[in-house]
Amino acid sequence: MALPRWFPVARKEATTLLRSKGTWILAPLLVVWGYGPTYISWDILGPDVTVGFIQVAGSTLLPLCVLLLTYRSIIQERTSGSLKFLLGLPLTRTDILIGKVLGRSVGAVLPFALATVVLGVIGGVKFGLFSPVRFIGVFLVTVLYIAVLVSVATAASAVTTSTVRVTAVLFGGFFLLLTLGWKIVGVRLYSAVTGNPVNPFEPPADGLLFAILRISPGRAYRTITNWILGVGNSGGQYTSVIEVLYPGISTNEYVVDAAFSGQPVPAYLHESIALVVLLLWGVIPLALASYRFNRGDLA
Repeated sequence: MALPRWFPVARKEATTLLRSKGTWILAPLLVVWGYGPTYISWDILGPDVTVGFIQVAGSTLLPLCVLLLTYRSIIQERTSGSLKFLLGLPLTRTDILIGKVLGRSVGAVLPFALATVVLGVIGGVKFGLFSPVRFIGVFLVTVLYIAVLVSVATAASAVTTSTVRVTAVLFGGFFLLLTLGWKIVGVRLYSAVTGNPVNPFEPPADGLLFAILRISPGRAYRTITNWILGVGNSGGQYTSVIEVLYPGISTNEYVVDAAFSGQPVPAYLHESIALVVLLLWGVIPLALASYRFNRGDLA
């Protein structure tokens, strides 16, 4: 059975990343970043608090590192001239994009998998046996999130013509606005559209507000993993979601269960829709980039 034409590109990309010391530094960083038990999280989740560590590891630090590992994947080939050499082989531009995404995804997933195993061992020893179904579920969703981030970064790298521009798009736009700041940006967007101010400690039971908040791939990712953890319907970090629902504690996170208490929740706010959002982030930017990349100048 013949291998796909993109396979050599994917193998080269994965090998390049996995031979880099910088890639493997990611594993211990994620362990330190992800491990953070709290009394309240233990009180609610028990041993499954270990599963929550994976979500924390997959938030903020992981997206930043994945973007750093991927943002030059195409632009570096373009500026060095090696992209023209690649196209001299029996490869299409689409083959190159697919190979880049799959190869870099594998290269980013393996150190994350190592960090996940270490977190699982530490958590299992300290807090007891956790749910393997939840653990594997959150791990697989995080793997999907990594692939989405690689896809977005590769798409940006394919349609820009300089490293400065791709850096501005991914780190100034995608990471700062959509990953770190979307809770603030989304709430302001909602207020601008509706004219209604939002009290973050008592948000309105408005489906539009929560739908806007989970447009972000990062908040969509946490909505799915919170669903698997069973802590509540929210795009916030699981510890914040628990605090909102925990008696006697108030925090500024947006949780559907708290805002819609006793009221019907719109079907489009079901956590499974966040999976669709995440998949769309993986497909649409890459499809648009492929269209432009296939018709653009390589210079």
